[in-house]
Amino acid sequence: MFLPTTTEQQKGPQVRRTKGLRAGLSTLLLIAGTWGGATALAPAAAAQPAPELSRGLEAAMARDLGLTQTQARDRLAAEREAAAVERKAEASAGATYAGSWFDAKSERLTVALTSSQKAEKIRQLGATTRIVEHTAADLDAAKERIDRIDAPSAVSGWQVDPKANRIVVDVVEGREGSASVRAFLAKARDAGPLKVESVPEAASTFAAGTVGGDPYYTGNVRCSIGFSVHGGFVTAGHCGGAGAGVRGWDGSDIGTFQGSSFPGDDYAYVSVGNGWWTEPVVIGWGTIPDQLVRGSAEAPVGSSICRSGSTTGWHCGTLLGTNETVNYSDGAVVHELTRTSVCAEGGDSGGSFISGDQAQGVTSGGWGDCSSGGETWFQPVNEILGRYGLTLHTA
Repeated sequence: MFLPTTTEQQKGPQVRRTKGLRAGLSTLLLIAGTWGGATALAPAAAAQPAPELSRGLEAAMARDLGLTQTQARDRLAAEREAAAVERKAEASAGATYAGSWFDAKSERLTVALTSSQKAEKIRQLGATTRIVEHTAADLDAAKERIDRIDAPSAVSGWQVDPKANRIVVDVVEGREGSASVRAFLAKARDAGPLKVESVPEAASTFAAGTVGGDPYYTGNVRCSIGFSVHGGFVTAGHCGGAGAGVRGWDGSDIGTFQGSSFPGDDYAYVSVGNGWWTEPVVIGWGTIPDQLVRGSAEAPVGSSICRSGSTTGWHCGTLLGTNETVNYSDGAVVHELTRTSVCAEGGDSGGSFISGDQAQGVTSGGWGDCSSGGETWFQPVNEILGRYGLTLHTA
């Protein structure tokens, strides 16, 4: 996770409001639906027009992804279509499925297959195809075998890469030749097909109505709300243990950590009471209008994705990989994370990752910052909902 942010070290977007103002804003959003992000995919017979982008969202995507308003609108529409195609393609491919990813240049989904037998059927769905050696099931099984190997601190993580059709192992730059790394890689190669890459070291210590991206406090540590659920909100597990009390952005008591898991996982559930309520909204920090949450459909690798956090506000990037095991620098190992090119800093932990209007996950950790850039991992929200039997609060 990112470095601790204590109450004495508060840094973040300066957006002041009262509970009454926040409630009024959320009501206006719910009634008018003014945010122009992607909407739920409609059947082909009832195709919807491309969403209108706010100037703030256009500016955010231009800054972080280098897109014009027209390009941003087209990409969001293409990503919605790719997400729908991905679900159909995986079902059609069956045992030959080897993963998929969204290509930003062609704005199409690519589906990897181990046989050409069903390739034409997949292409008819609107995807391109690639024939590879290893199935997704085989690669997932290989990764699970590697998960059982003790990793030295110089190995920062590993994940299935559908493009490479390999398990990619990330090794901290300059430490590739150490004896412990060589021993780990030898065992990993016995577990499955491997590719080794050099990466910066990932940071790993505490980071510092409920609205995604807003700050909250436990002890003297500040983290960020992920997403409202009925009865509370979800966030990062490393921000607090079960039973810990939580205070809101105004210092008043919100509720209590009802469940928390870290390491291994990095997620938690906080109950809400004491006059607080939940809202299906992610705060835009003045960069874009506060954003409604309409669901949690998982975006394909290669899709655009944005993050809201209480330190650095709103930032966007690309979804780079899923089901990654990350070995943070303090020795904490977390499984099933999703990697992105979005920056983050201390205090952003637990905050919202969203693609269009679909919740994706809560911020875990990463490397770099929002001045020089970096990468950030999140714990997928659907896993958290399933773990605690929660229902996402949606508009």
